[in-house]
Amino acid sequence: MATLERAHKAGLELDLCPKPLLPKHSLHCEVELWDSDEPITSKELERRVAGAYGLLCLLSDRVDKKILDAAGANLKVVSTLSVGVDHLALDEIKKRGIRVGYTPEVLTDATAELAVSLLLTTCRRLPEAMAEVKNGGWTSWKPLWMCGYGLTQSTVGIVGLGRIGQAIARRLKPFGIQKFLYTGRQPKPQEAAEFQAEFVSAPQLAAESDFIMVACSLTPETKGLCDRDFFQKMKKTAVFVNISRGDVVNQDDLYQALASGQIAAAGLDVTTPEPLPTGHPLLTLKNCVILPHIGSATYKTRNTMSLLAANNLLAGLRGEPMPSELKL
Repeated sequence: MATLERAHKAGLELDLCPKPLLPKHSLHCEVELWDSDEPITSKELERRVAGAYGLLCLLSDRVDKKILDAAGANLKVVSTLSVGVDHLALDEIKKRGIRVGYTPEVLTDATAELAVSLLLTTCRRLPEAMAEVKNGGWTSWKPLWMCGYGLTQSTVGIVGLGRIGQAIARRLKPFGIQKFLYTGRQPKPQEAAEFQAEFVSAPQLAAESDFIMVACSLTPETKGLCDRDFFQKMKKTAVFVNISRGDVVNQDDLYQALASGQIAAAGLDVTTPEPLPTGHPLLTLKNCVILPHIGSATYKTRNTMSLLAANNLLAGLRGEPMPSELKL
């Protein structure tokens, strides 16, 4: 749930009015707001959502059956400030006839930019190099010191050629990528044509790619997709990047692959859990770069997402078409 300050800036008005929908063109109703940047607890959300007609939530707010039961029959709209919806109990939401708004497309460019930044940071070992400057490890120029892996003439595998996957490929193409591979539920010949990308199975993508970019949605099919078998098929010189959801990766298996030298390096913008505990084994590895889920973190993108989420909510409460509604 958004803070009071952010809610006013975005025009957020969460409906608790004694009527099923806002009157057409009305902009005013009562609100109940969580006034903190820290996530609301499930217990507090359960208490506060009772009787609400609409809910604006973040990806850190798990809207499950218990929360929906607490809200009651009045709840008509859930608007999430995210493109991912794995934190929403969609089966229950659909069963109750609740509409869902989300924020796709507006964060595609920012997330793709971050993905490429994370790839370059990881494959060229930038955090290691920066640390060497600070700790005195930089003594002179050495032929093979701090060498990483370049993109030119490489094969890039993309797991999930959706909007973000395509935007990543579009940005990587000028680096002189020799070949793009992709995998997913089904081939996307129209989308793949721009990059002359070849549709392959996940095992083949793992085996043939020099760089792997995970950009798929979290679904029952993709949960744990990148596991021990996946990493064992990868080249020892391959670099793995995940900007989708942490649960797509088996992190214990990833740790073993990195620590044993089975793969060269990994860059993660997402983990499970989030935040990752400071004592987690992955944080002890020099060949693993971890960011705090900042894929969409530009001022422009977050402001646009906030406005879209608020407008989705208000349109849903009025019974009007949402600017961006998830089709259930």
